[in-house]
Amino acid sequence: MNKLQDKVAIVTGASSGIGYETALLFARQGAKLIVSARRQKELDELVSKITKAGGTALAVVGDIKKEATAKALVEVAISNFGELHIAFNNAGWMGEMGPTPDVSLAGFEETIATNLTAAFLGAKFQIPAMLESGGGSIIFTSTFVGYTAGMPGMAAYAAAKSGLIGLTQALAAEFGPQKIRVNALLPGGVNTPMGRSAAETPEAMEFVKGLHALKRTAEPEEIAQSALYLASDASSFTTGTAMLVDGGVSINRT
Repeated sequence: MNKLQDKVAIVTGASSGIGYETALLFARQGAKLIVSARRQKELDELVSKITKAGGTALAVVGDIKKEATAKALVEVAISNFGELHIAFNNAGWMGEMGPTPDVSLAGFEETIATNLTAAFLGAKFQIPAMLESGGGSIIFTSTFVGYTAGMPGMAAYAAAKSGLIGLTQALAAEFGPQKIRVNALLPGGVNTPMGRSAAETPEAMEFVKGLHALKRTAEPEEIAQSALYLASDASSFTTGTAMLVDGGVSINRT
């Protein structure tokens, strides 16, 4: 049985990496999808792949930092499918990195806007639609950085992503009585374009892998499986959590 049969789901940051693999997995599990990113070509290819496999997906190209994009995603879901049950607010980026005194105010604000403010805007429009649909599951992609570990040169990213955990908890408490679950997914190192950009040499990548108890980084498909758990009824009593899917990087000391 498909775990998301007849569910309607939004996935942001869907043009590559975790968002891309999660969109494919959700579609295989029966969800009707609205996928979003800034790149039209990549989104069109994703939609084509889903539809050729018998799934249903629509693309909305836009900047998730803009309120109009967050609103449009929900409007497309309701106008085409009548309901909204799942939102995987996954889009984000590492932003300006380096010694904190050298980080520009514009760079810090852009990182907060992309990772935290955009998540707030997504939830702002997703929640009313889910209330009309009888409940739902909202998932944010956070990270272990700024939660279980401090990483030099990543102050803006850590601040934004740890802020998502506070947002998760507040929304979970506020809307739990109305059957909306809200959780944060905290990956470790993942083999995605963004993940690889943080370790650009083979030596750096081996160092990153060694930080994990499993001595490797994740494939994006593995993180997608955890997103599926949080989206599905398998996690019906799970809300307000910061769910580590980090290969043991948070506990490893070897």
